[in-house]
Amino acid sequence: MTFEEDDEVVLHDEHSEYDGEQGTVTQVMETMFGDATYTVSFEDGKEQGVPEDNLDAVDE
Repeated sequence: MTFEEDDEVVLHDEHSEYDGEQGTVTQVMETMFGDATYTVSFEDGKEQGVPEDNLDAVDE
């Protein structure tokens, strides 16, 4: 699933302090291989370079 800016997502990354938290996509970056990585903002910080596989959409 592709995400866009302002999408609400849940991060799944056991190495991140934000694992399991809900945040907002604030930036979408395309790598030189054509894949997208994301910057996700949380209440108390942000995570950069997040691959699409580590994100789930929030059910509204």
